[in-house]
Amino acid sequence: MQTLHLPESNHPLVKSLFHHKDQELLTLFQNYPDQGKYFVAIFCRYGLIVYTLIRHSVRSPVQADYLFSQTWRHIFYEMRPLNLREQENTDGGTTLQNWLINVTAVCINQAELPPVESIQYSLSAAPPPLWCYVGLVLDRMEPLLRLILVMAQTFHWSETRISAYLQAEGESVSPNEIKELLNGAYRTLEENLPTDIREIYLNEKSLASQLEQNPDQQILKP
Repeated sequence: MQTLHLPESNHPLVKSLFHHKDQELLTLFQNYPDQGKYFVAIFCRYGLIVYTLIRHSVRSPVQADYLFSQTWRHIFYEMRPLNLREQENTDGGTTLQNWLINVTAVCINQAELPPVESIQYSLSAAPPPLWCYVGLVLDRMEPLLRLILVMAQTFHWSETRISAYLQAEGESVSPNEIKELLNGAYRTLEENLPTDIREIYLNEKSLASQLEQNPDQQILKP
């Protein structure tokens, strides 16, 4: 069976958090939303457990990787308001590990996986924590910039094709203006990513160059 490799677990920012208990990491994650290292530390601590559960339930490794990313996206949003102490009172002692296992089971049972040939996703190109924070910035981005960025990266459309599409929708934007807007979208995306996420995952490279080096990997939307 394919094993899970988490190179981010060796990053000094992440290793410095390994001494924290689960509740401490959860509290830090919730109290400091502008820092991503706490979520990365939780991901590194429990990624293998989640991956193993998924890998035993899904035959295709490609579909397993896809569901793994989707599950961590769900965990990312569900964990933000999570109160384990309240659940301890109702469930008789819920730990973060138990909660993660339960959430993973729900995601497995409810998954509607696309065919293998339609999945363009790689864990190495788009680790779940990076993808979660990129998605968070995209959700807050100006709609036109987000649309242009997704058309360029997800569908690999040229500036000319994007311009023609927008003109058909009543937006008069030239190909040159599309190029400028796309560069602005890259800057907005990168500037709004948490500094520690950039440090952990981008290795001094710009997000634009990261996307250009992985044209067939859906970093923006697996």
